[in-house]
Amino acid sequence: MNRKERAEFAAHRLAELYPHPAIPLLHKDPFTLLVAVVLSAQCTDVRVNLVTPKLFELADSPHKMAELSMAQIDAIVRPCGLSPMKAKNIRELSRLIIERHGGQVPRTFEELEALPGVGHKTASVLMVQAFNHPAFPVDTHIHRLAMRWKLSKGPSVVQVERDLKKLYPPETWHDLHLRIIYYGREHCTARGCDGHKCEICRAVNG
Repeated sequence: MNRKERAEFAAHRLAELYPHPAIPLLHKDPFTLLVAVVLSAQCTDVRVNLVTPKLFELADSPHKMAELSMAQIDAIVRPCGLSPMKAKNIRELSRLIIERHGGQVPRTFEELEALPGVGHKTASVLMVQAFNHPAFPVDTHIHRLAMRWKLSKGPSVVQVERDLKKLYPPETWHDLHLRIIYYGREHCTARGCDGHKCEICRAVNG
């Protein structure tokens, strides 16, 4: 298979396996999704989903979150790791959303990435999952699988994102990036597959 054929095969099989991929982080609106994504840095979605219900019970809006102390936020989000920095960022981004954006999560990459704790990947998640804007967030799973399936040779997530966007039409990015994440977690894990064991790896690298 050439690269385009590998890309088409993977997308077709992933659509069969995950026809309706759900967003893995529990949330009810763009703000709660933003907080959950910030908490997910170097932490599993499962753990984040155990923590956020308690946090959102106290504060599920920028105004309520900004009223909490860093110590209150830190005490709840500690199981997610890096809690002092995450608590600081969540409180500050809440304040800035009120100050700069009238309490509404901004809808552009530039404005999102200007918030503390929000990098390009986090902004991409918000743009595609909350606002249905074409974006292709690349996490460790997507980076690993793109390399294993020879869809990209780029050593960086920036290059992988660029390569995947060239291979797939924008209208597919929302579901496709979620499908790759789920497949990477369930079938083509970092240690469980060496690029030849899982079903898609065998097919595209056989």
